Amino acid sequence: MCDDLLGMVFPHLEKVLVERVWAEDGVVRVKARTRENALPCPDCGVSSCRVHSRYKRHLGDMAVGGRPVVIGLSVRRFFCDAAGCARRTFVEQVEGLTIRYGRRTAGLLEVVQAIALALAGRAGARLAGILRILVSRVTLLNVLMALPDPCLRSPRVPGVDDFATRRGRKYGTVLVDVESHAVLDLLPGREKEPVAAWLARHPGIEVICRDRAGAYAEAARAGAPGARQIAGRWHLWDNLTTAVERTVIAHRPCLQAPEPSDADTRRRTATAPPSTLNPDTGMEKWLVTRTRERHKAVHRLLARGWTISAIGRELGLARHTAERYAHCKNLDGLIDRSLRTTRLDGYKPCLIRRWNEGCTDAAQLFREICAQGYPGRTPQAVRRCLRPLRTGLGTVRSPAPALKPQQVTNWITWNPQHLRADEEHQLSEVLLRCPELTAARSHVHAFARMVCDLRGDSLTAWTAAVRADDLPAFHSFADGLQRDHDAVTAGLTLPWSSGPVEGHVNRIKMLKRQMYGRAGLPLLRKRVLLAQPPSRSVTPSRKS
Repeated sequence: MCDDLLGMVFPHLEKVLVERVWAEDGVVRVKARTRENALPCPDCGVSSCRVHSRYKRHLGDMAVGGRPVVIGLSVRRFFCDAAGCARRTFVEQVEGLTIRYGRRTAGLLEVVQAIALALAGRAGARLAGILRILVSRVTLLNVLMALPDPCLRSPRVPGVDDFATRRGRKYGTVLVDVESHAVLDLLPGREKEPVAAWLARHPGIEVICRDRAGAYAEAARAGAPGARQIAGRWHLWDNLTTAVERTVIAHRPCLQAPEPSDADTRRRTATAPPSTLNPDTGMEKWLVTRTRERHKAVHRLLARGWTISAIGRELGLARHTAERYAHCKNLDGLIDRSLRTTRLDGYKPCLIRRWNEGCTDAAQLFREICAQGYPGRTPQAVRRCLRPLRTGLGTVRSPAPALKPQQVTNWITWNPQHLRADEEHQLSEVLLRCPELTAARSHVHAFARMVCDLRGDSLTAWTAAVRADDLPAFHSFADGLQRDHDAVTAGLTLPWSSGPVEGHVNRIKMLKRQMYGRAGLPLLRKRVLLAQPPSRSVTPSRKS
């Protein structure tokens, strides 16, 4: 009966003789020894039964009943009597239980490796403590870094994309097997040389799915000149969405519903202050002023021939910020982005309605909107909102709500079947007021049909139709497609997609944030390569 219980609780000890099991100071201790039999030398394979000495190993094991387990295992050291063998002695190892130089059993080591892969350092140490496994965060990281890299076959269709280790400063490159969805490698930087060298070391590449970056295009031509390049459809659609957003911002006045012209609205009315003005002083908000000054300074230096990087260093701006100011064609749209929304914005129509009804007490209005869910703690914001209205005469007309450019961009780029009835109605009103946005929506739907139906042969006709309309942002997008025409046409024709690559980029972001962004590339690479689902053979998807 005792042997049956031991077999259920400690099945991994069946190859040794268990002499005693007892609990001491909250620790379950097991005394065991190896069986008396001859063992082969690990070098020459000749069996030996001549014992050199014995000693005891203390092995940590998986917890039992919420208590840690320590196995005191007596092992033997043998002589190797083979004349041609360089080894004189060797220590016996128990298969499935002991590891050379290991202080944990094979089962406990697998658990520690799984914790390190899933949670890495501090978080893994906390979980191990709950499981009664005595291990530090440094030990977990050492165990993780000691794991060997997976053996992956040379890919036929790799995908290449970049990811940020520090957004705006440091980047890396991820390579994914598009067929099996397995991560192949992580490389430092996003320059041409590392990617070209990696591709050259892996012959047999036929197709390369990449983003629109020129460095990856050059790397593909240098490292795998015989491979066909494909521009990822996700990146094409993302670039088109950016062009739509710029077009919407350029026609922002069309998003505002026209004011009614009846006799009541022609009376003297006080209107809500413009969003660009400070309600306390009546002056322009400092964010708006700063945006105008930066835009003017950036374009003044551009006129002198300065580069974007030099402008950023001179004005103390990040490079992508200076680039945004340099490429801005609509200052009003840039100012709109700089304005900050407040928690009171959603309750201003209610405040104006109550003002028109005769309630001008800020404290009373504050209590009313608090009952509706306003999270403010004091009525000070309500007083600032009402202060300009107290100087007006008559009733206060609530301004017609203006749609946000991002909202209209989403409606234009979404599938029309996914729009609600009210969204479709608002979008239709905007399109009636703006023929340019109507043309933009038509081009978006035509491009979506090309993406979904893989009709790359229609790209030339689509580009010609875009150039026939007055849409500068779409013209820039079409110029980019023309510069990368072969890869774009292949991306809109062949069934391969960079969707698996984008999925792994999101997983890399999750792992990076889980380690608070402090993990170096070697540790991040280990977790990405080893903590992934098993590779699977898939057929190319026709979905974008």
